[in-house]
Amino acid sequence: MSNTSNSVFDKIDAVKQWVDKVIAAVLMFIVAAMTLLVTYQVVVRYFFGSPSAVSEVLSRYAFIWLILIGSAYVFGLREHMSISFIKQKFSEKVQIFLEMFIEFSTAVFALLVMIIGGHSSAMRQMWQMDSALQIPMGVIYAAIPISGGLIIFYFLYQEFALLRRLKQLK
Repeated sequence: MSNTSNSVFDKIDAVKQWVDKVIAAVLMFIVAAMTLLVTYQVVVRYFFGSPSAVSEVLSRYAFIWLILIGSAYVFGLREHMSISFIKQKFSEKVQIFLEMFIEFSTAVFALLVMIIGGHSSAMRQMWQMDSALQIPMGVIYAAIPISGGLIIFYFLYQEFALLRRLKQLK
C-alpha cells in the first residue's frame, strides 16, 4: 500500500478521533446537565411542594438528544449490537463485504429517514413553540438529522477502513 493512502487514512482517522472526543464531551455534558436538572426537580418537588415544569421538560429533551447522539456515537465506535454468528461462518473477505452491506443499509436509513425525514420534520416544527421553555420544537427535532449526519460520517469512515482491510487481503 502506498504512503499516500496511509497518509490520507491517518488524516481521516485523526478527524474521526476529534469528532469522537467532541461527541463524548457533549454526551458527558448532557448527562451532567440531566443529573443536575433531575436533582433540582426532586428537591423543589419534595421540599417546596412545587415541581418545576422547566427542569422536567429540559431533562426530557436532554434525554432525547442523549439517546440520538449517543446512538450515533456508539455506531461510530462499532459498539452497537450485532449478531455475528452467521457472519463468522464465512471467509474474511465475505465478512468484510457483509459488514460493508450492513453499514450501507444503516447509512441508507440514516440518510432517508433521519436526515431527509428528520430535517423535514424539524423544519415543520420550527413555528411551534414549547409551552414551558418557549423554544421552537424544531430545535428538539434537530437531534434527528444531526444524529443521522453523524451516522453518515461514521459510515464513510468505516467503509474506507473496510476497503483498506479488503485491499490488505489481496
